[in-house]
Amino acid sequence: MNHLHTPAPTLASSCPLETLKIQALSEICQLISEAVHLDTALARVFQVLHEILHMDRATLVLLDPHRQRLEIKASYGLTIEEEQRGIYGLSEGICGQIFQTGSPCIVPDINSEPLFLNRTGARTTITKDRLSFIGVPVLMAQKPVGVLTVDRLFGPEISFKEDISFLSILATLISQFIALHQAINRKEKRLVEENRSLKAELHGRFNRHYIIGQSRPMQEVFATIEKVAPSRATALLLGESGTGKELVARAIHEASPRRDKNFIKINCAALPENLLESELFGHEKGAFTGATASRAGRFELADGGTIFLDEIGELPLSLQAKLLRVLQERQFERLGGSRTLEVDVRIIAATNVNLSDAVANGTFRNDLYYRLNVLPFHLPPLRERKSDIPILLNHFLRASNERNGMEVELSQEVFDFLMDYNWPGNVRELQNLIERLVILSDKSIIYESDLPEEMAKTLTQETTLTSPARTSPTDHALDSSVAGRYPALHSLEDLERAEIKAALMRNGWIQARAARELGLTQRQIGYRIKKFKLDRPEFALNPWNEKT
Repeated sequence: MNHLHTPAPTLASSCPLETLKIQALSEICQLISEAVHLDTALARVFQVLHEILHMDRATLVLLDPHRQRLEIKASYGLTIEEEQRGIYGLSEGICGQIFQTGSPCIVPDINSEPLFLNRTGARTTITKDRLSFIGVPVLMAQKPVGVLTVDRLFGPEISFKEDISFLSILATLISQFIALHQAINRKEKRLVEENRSLKAELHGRFNRHYIIGQSRPMQEVFATIEKVAPSRATALLLGESGTGKELVARAIHEASPRRDKNFIKINCAALPENLLESELFGHEKGAFTGATASRAGRFELADGGTIFLDEIGELPLSLQAKLLRVLQERQFERLGGSRTLEVDVRIIAATNVNLSDAVANGTFRNDLYYRLNVLPFHLPPLRERKSDIPILLNHFLRASNERNGMEVELSQEVFDFLMDYNWPGNVRELQNLIERLVILSDKSIIYESDLPEEMAKTLTQETTLTSPARTSPTDHALDSSVAGRYPALHSLEDLERAEIKAALMRNGWIQARAARELGLTQRQIGYRIKKFKLDRPEFALNPWNEKT
């Protein structure tokens, strides 16, 4: 057994062997640069050596995770059983010697070398008189982490130094690939831990269903989820668009005994009738033009789990009968098929339309409505749970900042505005608005001027139409009596400014009292003071001044 120090590689371009070596190393480098899975890549490396250099047998032994022994991580020319037998102590046999010394080793004739253990048993059928064996250490940070071995690589006409030189280069490439793989594994573990930590934080802050909300209406929703989830009964989620019906459906599934099975969703309004039937129930080969193979539908995919039918009110009448049969009998046939299929599926449906009105109008089956309406519950719009808005703003702002690499904040005036806004699009509108503001922002703080113009118009119209100050003459409304007091004013905005100022004057410029008198919130009157640029006069500093 000869130990050699790795010589510096010398490549002679005129030698055909050098061309083969360069070709092999080039393909291996390309392979490693594109590889993701360690085991697959190493096996492919050995395959390249066999195809280009006609290598018959090779192994890569690495330290096990406990650093107690050497195990074969990849090989060529060995069966799975032979590979599993390739386990060595840290100083056992030739591999152990190479690992301990950190130096290459050559065995000119394995038959005459007592340290050659043939632990794998792979060479019992070799009939050649002499079979050479070569090994080099795999080093990381100058420390051995494994051993790369091959049977004679280039043939008897080529010196062993060429074998050693080539294998040392290859071992360096492999060690770099292993280091990269270990770094990726560490990063993945860190991401898993961070994900677990974030989930735990969400559990604590936003209820265990990962739905953001601490208001009383949302607490009622959470309580209903807990009651509904354990049963098999159909649930019907009612509420406006953007209130989070899909989130609630998924929460019901995750809190149910079916949590380990599929949660399948489909929007009944997103597909035309012919495609929707195929999506829901599947189709057989030749059922329609383009059906070149049989295909399972969403109900089959959801077997044992939950299917969420969003926008159920848009389901065509022709499909409502088929859905009713699934609800009643858990049976259906694929489109174009005659075989009856049975499924065990929990159905959760959602709609933002009034199904009882649809029944009255003849667009929804009465019997299907009652089958769906077993466990109905209403999801509150955002305007009915305004105490959740700060939490939602914080959550979506932080998420959008992280996604877009920004550090944007909301000014107090924007925060007050968003608290007063009516949110016709509910949580979805809020989320999309924050994403838009963050992406378009060219400064670190978002001001009211950055908000979409249509939002400000909507808020002004809402307060003009809905404020008690607009409908009750006794509450100093902006009606004809107000216009009579301010004959020089010609627009609603002028009248509103005058009345706001008058209410402030009557209440010593105390905003809370003026807001109560006008039927506004403190935020609403604060918004109007800024909007109309109403400055507090000096005499108003004394709220009991006779002039007020």
